[in-house]
Amino acid sequence: MGGAIALFEQTLADRLRVLGGDHPDTLVSRNNLAHAYWSAGDVGGAIPLFEQTLADCQRVLGGDHPATLVSRNNLAGTYEAAGDVGRAIPLFEQTLADRLRVLGGDHPDTLASRNNLAGTYESAGDVGRAIPLYEQTLDGCVRVLGQDHPTTKVVRENLAHVRAAGPLPPTARPTPTPPAADPAPHTAP
Repeated sequence: MGGAIALFEQTLADRLRVLGGDHPDTLVSRNNLAHAYWSAGDVGGAIPLFEQTLADCQRVLGGDHPATLVSRNNLAGTYEAAGDVGRAIPLFEQTLADRLRVLGGDHPDTLASRNNLAGTYESAGDVGRAIPLYEQTLDGCVRVLGQDHPTTKVVRENLAHVRAAGPLPPTARPTPTPPAADPAPHTAP
């Protein structure tokens, strides 16, 4: 991962120099670098980059832009991975509310947001809120994506696990996928 991080760092530096800090491609590069840090286990390095990306996306693209919604989701997931569910839950709640309003209840990103929020409730020990949200997410996934879709299977497993054994660690749930070279929204399982 170290080689990839170096390439992401160089790409961000180049885009800052050539395109400036507010260009959408620069925002994507910062997000990708943060995700690389997160993937390498460096949540301390990832958090400030995700925070800056979210602030810049909100300022430059607006709160409803798909890249802003992805950035907020990624920051929330990183807070959860760092054990800070107190900061993760409000961001996941806001992301879900915004995706419901902007994308609708059946959009795959909205389904992913429900799963992410349910998982964070579970991590916080609030299975009373996690289970109904997992159930709603599973119903939507089956209806929209089908029984055999990977996201449907993950949500089904999350629901079965919380019903049977209690909370899953955050690493057992799917994580958000950051936008790559294209700032268009990506399905975040």
